[in-house]
Amino acid sequence: MKAVKREAGERQLIEAAQKDPARFAELYEDNFERVYAYVAQRVRSRDAAQDVTAEVFHSALANLGSYQWRGVPFAAWLLRIAANAISDRWQSAAREQGKPAPEEPAHANISMEDVEESARLFRLVDKLPGEQRRVVQMRFAEEKSIREIAVALGKTEGAIKQLQFRALETLRAQVSKKTGEAHG
Repeated sequence: MKAVKREAGERQLIEAAQKDPARFAELYEDNFERVYAYVAQRVRSRDAAQDVTAEVFHSALANLGSYQWRGVPFAAWLLRIAANAISDRWQSAAREQGKPAPEEPAHANISMEDVEESARLFRLVDKLPGEQRRVVQMRFAEEKSIREIAVALGKTEGAIKQLQFRALETLRAQVSKKTGEAHG
């Protein structure tokens, strides 16, 4: 019943956005984390993930008038746009380097459940205290070393390790709590 209500609400929101593009902001808010998680798992660069995500929503808004409701979540359409944008980037990069277009990497077949889990994790990271959040972002999204983070933040390596440890413990506890709620 909940899924039917959500589907009806999403359909109404899409139809409203097709009539008034200002209403697209609600679709953006509802789907941003999901799309960003999908893209981030494929491009591995934070800047590229942000650029592709922006491209996806720009394209979706530009093509919203031709979108037809088929009972499939709107996110599926957005993820298809994202997959095409990522593929276009790979092909463009290959052409610039004078190489044949690359095959899709092994991580290209990530499931919707994985995307949803990544989106949940992004939300949890955003709720961490400021320094912990920054350390986690730098360490795992930007793939910086402990030493690089320490220099950038003006802290000792030990302090960075402690911040990372506390952040990961907090995230583990929150994930365990959410998992318990889902199964309880």
